[in-house]
Amino acid sequence: METRVLGRTGRDVSVVGLGCWQLGADWGDVSERDAMDILHAAVDAGVTFLDTADVYGDGRSERLVGRLVAERPEANLMVATKMGRRLPQLEENYTLHNFRGWLERSRDNLGTDTIDLVQLHCPPSDVIVSDRTYEWLDLLVDEGVIAAYGVSVETVEQALAAIQRPNVASVQIILNVFRRKPLEEVLPAAAQAGVGIIARVPLASGLLSGRYDEHTTFAENDHRTYNRHGEAFDVGETFAGVPYEVGVAAAREVAALTPEGATTAQLALRWVIDQPGVSTVIPGASRPDQARANAAAAALAPLTEAQQAALADIYDRYVREHVHHRW
Repeated sequence: METRVLGRTGRDVSVVGLGCWQLGADWGDVSERDAMDILHAAVDAGVTFLDTADVYGDGRSERLVGRLVAERPEANLMVATKMGRRLPQLEENYTLHNFRGWLERSRDNLGTDTIDLVQLHCPPSDVIVSDRTYEWLDLLVDEGVIAAYGVSVETVEQALAAIQRPNVASVQIILNVFRRKPLEEVLPAAAQAGVGIIARVPLASGLLSGRYDEHTTFAENDHRTYNRHGEAFDVGETFAGVPYEVGVAAAREVAALTPEGATTAQLALRWVIDQPGVSTVIPGASRPDQARANAAAAALAPLTEAQQAALADIYDRYVREHVHHRW
């Protein structure tokens, strides 16, 4: 699989990684055996970058990823985790003491002394612009607790603020066919600064698989059921903030553009890969075959200008009014 340097980490990572939220919680039930099968399938398909968080299943996802790393030492895997959501998202909770506690737990879960990349997990804007935040993170790098750090953000403004910091290695942001605003300023600014871009929610919570219709239902413990209006966390994380019925209609037109021999999900992932400045894209997977298919998107030919224009037109007609001004 193609690899790219992940910003200031200096490390090569697969252009398609694996998002491991689904292996922890909030996407229905995934057994431990199934989770490990998914992880191994991704690595077998060339994935070398894994993204998790300390709150995914209260550490379950981290522990499974740590087990994989121990079982696959030859794969040279890079693991990114996130911290900051074990307490309410208040500026006063982002302290060096709490950073140490959260990271100690993550190191134990992952079975490592030094975490490859830790990301602040969509913190308040006040935390992102605070000098103290980066002083503490720099100290943790100096101590060998973490090798590098980044910020996972909700908005373009937060991303631009993080990119300005000299030691931020990466920014993680929602980027997909239905969430295009980062193309305007964030990706060019990151490329100029040498900051990596980790693109999350690339399939808009499955909408861009083209498999859902107006009658599709999800499990009660799936965020696509309980967070459609932002009841539990930022609504932009669920269906990329697009109203479900609007997304289904738009996804039908995206599906019509799928080239022969590919899936709609692969088309959507290829679109992300093609955007200048993207380091890696991190789709999740609920089955091993899905992990393999996602990885195979890296082998698709880049989209043509006509395909790019058609996708932009779908966004303008269906989606722009719902999301572009919000994030």
